[in-house]
Formats: sequence, structure tokens, C-alpha cells
Amino acid sequence: MDAFLLKDYFFILLFLLVGIGFGAVPLILSVLISPKTIGRDTLKTYESGMIPFGSAWVQFGVSYYLFALIFLAFDVDVLYLFPVLLAYGKDFVIRDFVELCIFVGILAFAIIYAWRKGVFDWKELTG
Repeated sequence: MDAFLLKDYFFILLFLLVGIGFGAVPLILSVLISPKTIGRDTLKTYESGMIPFGSAWVQFGVSYYLFALIFLAFDVDVLYLFPVLLAYGKDFVIRDFVELCIFVGILAFAIIYAWRKGVFDWKELTG
């Protein structure tokens, strides 16, 4: 093989090893440094220094997860728009603009649909 090609593979291998190291070192350090005692308070759920009440399955409403899923979906869609922005205006300006309007229109319909379903209405949690 060409020495230049092996040099490129070396950098890829080095990048892979550094990435694995960044993931493995905190895990290994947490096992080595963490306290090993198990007491009565160790097994309790931590809630910002407050004494927990009720079971963990009841305290969180579905609205938190719906907000998170909607945010994730639209966040990924916005990330799709960045490469479109870079390629916009190179060859097919009208076609690109129409495709972009269709994409943003579908997103707008998704927001309207979620709004009509009441996803954005925040409901009070009853304890």
C-alpha cells in the first residue's frame, strides 16, 4: 500500500482510539472513585434535595415526553435545512425554492396538527 494512504488510516485509527478513550475513561473513573457504601438514603430517588413523595411513575406527565419528541423532530428538520442553505442558488433556483417551501409547509402542517390535538396545552399535574 501507499505510505500516504497508511498515514490517512493512522489518523482514522487515532481518532477512533481517542473517541473510545473519551467514552471509557469516565466510566472507569466512576467505578474506581465512587463510594461503595449502600445506606438507607442511597436507594432513594434524588429530587433536587427535596424529600421524594409518591412513586416515580406518577410524577411525570406525558406532556413532558410529547414536548421532547416534538422538539427532537423539529430540531432534526432544522438541521436538514443547513445543507440546503449551502446548496441553495447554485443551479436550480426556482425548483430549490419550491422544494424548500414544500418542506417548510409540511413542518407547518405538523405544528398546526399538534396544536389542534392540544399537545401544546400545558396540563397541571395532580399529586
